[in-house]
Amino acid sequence: MRTTYQDCAVATVDPNHSRYADGHVVVDEGRVVAVGPGRYPGNADRVVSLPGCLATPGLVNTHHHLYQWATRGLAQDDNLFGWLTALYPRWARLDAAVVRATTRAGLAWLALSGCTTSTDHLYVHPAGAGDLFAEQVRAAGEIGLRFHPCRGSMDLGASRGGLPPDAVVESTDRALAATAEAIDTFHDGTPDSMLRVAVAPCSPFSVSEELMRESAALARDRGVRLHTHLAETLEEERYCFERFGCDPVAYAEKLGWLGDDVWLAHATHLPPTAIARVALTGTAVAHCPSSNARLGAGVAPVAELLRAGVPVGLGVDGPASQEAGRLGAELRQALLMARAVGGPQALNVDDVLALATIGGARCLGRAAEIGSLEPDKLADVTFWDLTGLGHAGITDPVAALVLGPSAPVRLLLVAGRPVVEHGLLATADVDELVAGLLRTSRRLA
Repeated sequence: MRTTYQDCAVATVDPNHSRYADGHVVVDEGRVVAVGPGRYPGNADRVVSLPGCLATPGLVNTHHHLYQWATRGLAQDDNLFGWLTALYPRWARLDAAVVRATTRAGLAWLALSGCTTSTDHLYVHPAGAGDLFAEQVRAAGEIGLRFHPCRGSMDLGASRGGLPPDAVVESTDRALAATAEAIDTFHDGTPDSMLRVAVAPCSPFSVSEELMRESAALARDRGVRLHTHLAETLEEERYCFERFGCDPVAYAEKLGWLGDDVWLAHATHLPPTAIARVALTGTAVAHCPSSNARLGAGVAPVAELLRAGVPVGLGVDGPASQEAGRLGAELRQALLMARAVGGPQALNVDDVLALATIGGARCLGRAAEIGSLEPDKLADVTFWDLTGLGHAGITDPVAALVLGPSAPVRLLLVAGRPVVEHGLLATADVDELVAGLLRTSRRLA
């Protein structure tokens, strides 16, 4: 069924940054077939009028830890290492029920904040917990977002000089075998894929050099992308200098972890030389402004990364370090933090909308398929309701979205199918999701 969505403002985020104060988006067979000003001059089976709304590409969340929905509000005043040390014992009790409840609730909440594609980084796999990755894939399918789960891993426990306790790490061989199985079972590399798997050992302080090297080789053998945390805190930087004799970026490069098939979470502490190496190798960055602020980690040099040509996307990060969990709100946070350190022209509203859409698509290797509203791209579209009191009087709709309060989502399409409709989740019962979260949170508490 060909459907025309019209009478709304449109921000395409196409290469020309085209915007229409009153425009249309036409969807057919899960793809965008037309975008432009005014009303669609062609024929359509169905016409939907959305006055007062802004149509944008669906937002792309480039870094998350959905399981952390069960441990929010804890270790409130710790830095990253203290926060992790406090939470590892709770995460050691993860099981299929926790992963199912947190995945469904977390993705539903992301959908309600404008997100149509989300990654996840599940790196805690306690012994005896079963195949948590498979459980997560099943749960995600029920919500209906485009999903990029990262099979994470840790093999460097405290007894070998790592940060995590031995109870939450795997053996190197087990981590590699389980990662290969996840790719072979679930990865779909087709252009309209709803699920792609990435390889994601956790961090320099929780993963051995062997696992990092072998994971990169595995990913490249299977043709999938690589993801890890890097340069998030000064504590991590000191750890790398003390243990490896170099900064985190140099360490990653030595292990084969820079390249145009890699995206790094955070990259908060990058000297100019490291920015140059990241840019030269085509490596991408997932910027997580609220989580970095919550943990006091610092402010990533986003403007400098963009000027150097680095693909940068936005990430919510885990809800235990970013309890709000809303991707739409990260646009405002990214803008304000960039300007706090770089002045009022560091980023503008169109820049941060691009971070959250086409920038995220570049991180995931999907810029040809999602991230902008253009003919033949997948019909992942967010229609933001700007009719309320909080946005009244802001004549620029993109400024209203970015600078104003969090805008409600009137309609969210993934492959042309409604996941949010009339502001309500269309794919699951919210009360049931809340009940599941409460049960799992109480168990881990």
